[in-house]
Amino acid sequence: MDASHVVHELSQLESLFGAVGEPSLRKQVAHLHPVYRPMIAASPFAVLTTVGPDGLDASPRGDAPGFVRVKDDKTLLLPERRGNNRIDSLRNILHDPRVGLLFLIPGVGETLRVNGKARISVDPALLEALAVDGAPPKCVLEITVEEVFFQCARAVLRSKLWTALPDSVLAQLPSPGTVLAALTDDQVDGPQYDQGLRERQRATLY
Repeated sequence: MDASHVVHELSQLESLFGAVGEPSLRKQVAHLHPVYRPMIAASPFAVLTTVGPDGLDASPRGDAPGFVRVKDDKTLLLPERRGNNRIDSLRNILHDPRVGLLFLIPGVGETLRVNGKARISVDPALLEALAVDGAPPKCVLEITVEEVFFQCARAVLRSKLWTALPDSVLAQLPSPGTVLAALTDDQVDGPQYDQGLRERQRATLY
């Protein structure tokens, strides 16, 4: 790549985009304003971003709408349900408490962005309060909120995110078993892995 085409300075970057619109500045607040709380209550899915000694991580989190609880105007509670036990995000938080959350709401173009700092709690009362079907989370992230703002719908509109892809496209995607078989030189039996996958997932949601 021609080095002259690489942006190195903030002034160069800012000249590409121009001035920030006043609404884009005014929508950012340092607390969970009442106008933003319905978006969190309606969201069944969020992406959690963390940073650790080995780099960055972005991890999906999802449950029934409102699974991330608003404790007060500066605190969110994110239950950690069963998963693959890699705990990449949790390892990172022990190293660096900074986190980001991107909340999505099916059918809605706007997303909600929250930045803050997290700590990992195993308070029995908190685990019990966030149990589902009698199964408590493994732990709870208590997130101290520092920035909150909504993201406009352009990215969702351009991507047609909430429009299902054609079957012809979906048919070209590799299954989880196919991926594992390819990455392990067939040490994992792909078809066998896929055969019981949906039932294993259903039985171990909580």
